[in-house]
Amino acid sequence: MTTEQKVALVETAWETYGLHRALAAVDLPKSTWYYHHMQKVSYEDKYAYLRPGLEKIAREHPEYGILRTTKELRDGCGHLVNHKVVQRLHQLWDLRLLHSTRRPKPSKVRQAIIEAGERANLVAQLEQIEIFQVAYTDFTELLYADGRHKAYLIPIIGHVSKLAYGWALGEGPDAATALRAWERAKETFRQLDTLYKGLILHQDQGSAFISYAWTGQLLLKDEVRLSYSLRGFKDNPEMESFIGHFKEEGRSLFLDAQSIAELATVVDNRMVYYNTDRRHSSIGYVPPLTYIAQVRAGSAKGSSPGIRARYHE
Repeated sequence: MTTEQKVALVETAWETYGLHRALAAVDLPKSTWYYHHMQKVSYEDKYAYLRPGLEKIAREHPEYGILRTTKELRDGCGHLVNHKVVQRLHQLWDLRLLHSTRRPKPSKVRQAIIEAGERANLVAQLEQIEIFQVAYTDFTELLYADGRHKAYLIPIIGHVSKLAYGWALGEGPDAATALRAWERAKETFRQLDTLYKGLILHQDQGSAFISYAWTGQLLLKDEVRLSYSLRGFKDNPEMESFIGHFKEEGRSLFLDAQSIAELATVVDNRMVYYNTDRRHSSIGYVPPLTYIAQVRAGSAKGSSPGIRARYHE
């Protein structure tokens, strides 16, 4: 083993085992260590001797991760280094391109979104929005049990009325939880005697929202038009605003809930309060259900039954 290799080996181990033990293990004088350690050598140059072995492993074992590669480097090439060194060298030398297996093709739903480009965001193409024309949805984490646990909430919120049409709480941001929220929203539309057919529902491209279960139910069965964010939360500001206010206003109540069942009860109560009692500045400081009643009666301030709102209020 060369002096450079010994220095490199000590470099990866001395913080874990102590400098004296690391130097003794490779029979390296302390003066030699300090001399080489203080030299201004780049990380790549310091470990250049490992590159041939790492490239060989990457080509022969493309399925290996960092830990298996580190062990193969030790057993097959005789280089004992820390796995963190291997990980950093993979990044520096782009060895991930050799290691990675071919990625699966995107689903047909994601392919359609990619092909649509900017047109995938249906809301952005609207100049004005009817009262029941557009709704938004997304998942957000809720901490409960004094912050020891978390659950995932998905609300569906109207653009103009700010009404929470539906919501659901689950242990993960999955399609099953999303569909429970949608079933609740459909019941709200029925109670309002309003059709949801043709509704534009805007969301991000999370796995639940591009799943066949979600798109099959909403697109094919319920004839809802699905709109997708192209730049994450930046394309869904209304949903981000709702989530921010809802979580902040109910934070202490959520943390006090000691089980997901208790949390669900708290969320239900807060949603009912949001719809029936909480005043919203954007709709004239009245609750959403009151606002809808005013619009239908033609008495909402500055509105008519055909009220419209501009996109990005």
